[in-house]
Amino acid sequence: MKISMEALRTEGDINLSENRRLWQEKHLSAEAFQLLEEDATYYMHQSLSTPCLNVIEKSYGIYIEDIDGRKYMDFHGNSVHQVGYGNEYIVNAVKEQLDILPFSPRRYTNKTAIELSKKLTNLAPGSLNKVLFAPGGTSAVSMALKLVRKATGKFKTISMWDSFHGASLDAISIGGEAVFRGGMGPLMPGSLHVMPYNSYRCLFGDGGISQSNTLDYLEYVLEREMDVGAIILEPIRCTDVQVPPKEYHLRLRQICDQHNILLIFDEIPTALGRTGKMFAFEHYGIEPDIVVLGKGLGGGVFPMAAMLVSDKLDVAQDIALGHFTHEKSSIGCAAALATLQYIEDYHLLEQANKLGEYMKRRLEKMQKKFNLIGDVRGIGLLYGVELVLDRQTKEKAISQAERIMYKCMEKGLSFKVSQGCVLTLVPPLTITEQQLGRAMDILEQSIQEVVDDQQ
Repeated sequence: MKISMEALRTEGDINLSENRRLWQEKHLSAEAFQLLEEDATYYMHQSLSTPCLNVIEKSYGIYIEDIDGRKYMDFHGNSVHQVGYGNEYIVNAVKEQLDILPFSPRRYTNKTAIELSKKLTNLAPGSLNKVLFAPGGTSAVSMALKLVRKATGKFKTISMWDSFHGASLDAISIGGEAVFRGGMGPLMPGSLHVMPYNSYRCLFGDGGISQSNTLDYLEYVLEREMDVGAIILEPIRCTDVQVPPKEYHLRLRQICDQHNILLIFDEIPTALGRTGKMFAFEHYGIEPDIVVLGKGLGGGVFPMAAMLVSDKLDVAQDIALGHFTHEKSSIGCAAALATLQYIEDYHLLEQANKLGEYMKRRLEKMQKKFNLIGDVRGIGLLYGVELVLDRQTKEKAISQAERIMYKCMEKGLSFKVSQGCVLTLVPPLTITEQQLGRAMDILEQSIQEVVDDQQ
């Protein structure tokens, strides 16, 4: 099955574009090209990951540095860098654990894993008092799907088109992006999809159908579908930055309660202070039945994920939900404990809110200045800048978005483009106001250059 170039733009920038080739020819050394060629020789090729853009040699603080010594403020980071790269607090905790307990066999527990479980359940509001750990976010999603079937006896799930929950076969079944699902044949039975929160705007602009109608449709589906055990969604979508109003999630919680189905929040990229709170769902005054965490939980040092569940869902004693080799990794738990402690000790939630307001003001000023910016969306230190050719028609400014990204990289700012036209800006929470101001200057200058090129 052939996937269109438009579909490939749903999750990231195109790896084979002319803009990329020109940027590489201008900026990469012969050594970098040689290493990229070796990478392409030995690694299997896959969409989004290959061919690679550049060769990174160092990462520290808010920066990544390539093999030629060129450094970039990293506003992408695969969402693992809440506490920055090479954070001494995290690295020292891992080094100390390496000297004491480098690996903990699965049939045993260890003090660090117990401490992390206490810490996470104490931080989580309400009845989210049970936890399982996993080596990655996708695995945490898999555990959640299995738990739903065990706890409810129902095999169907409802998820959102355009969502991302991981790249394994069960995760792409509930995910909603063509680049992951295309050509895979039959996916996991019972995986139903509905329109996401923002679809009313994508389909109908600012008139006609409203965001409440997407939940009306969800209720319509639930009245006709039996055996639905859970709804899984990202409470705040990270890639193209969609932030529903409080009313949306309040009603969603009510719908789940009315139909006796579980609510799963995927906070793998958005928890741990990214939105200005430890958990994104805290903005909405509700509690999910299950929440999955990952990405930054390992402090940008070690892969680590978790599933937090309500007390009432501790019902799987007779089956294995995870049973991963690194389920209670002493190293991963040490990294996660240090990450949570660092977020608290260095007041990163307050930092995200304070600098997020500054970032919002700067971006909204740019929106007034440039007609190319159709929308600015965000919360905490998570922002999306949607570029459009026309604010009335909302036609995506795809070419302009890619050119702006490469112009920013020329000046030392790296980020991701989502949905073809959304500049997704995800800085480390450790960034200073001066550094953030410099990043905003680079972005504004690069947009101006692209606008001038068109005139």
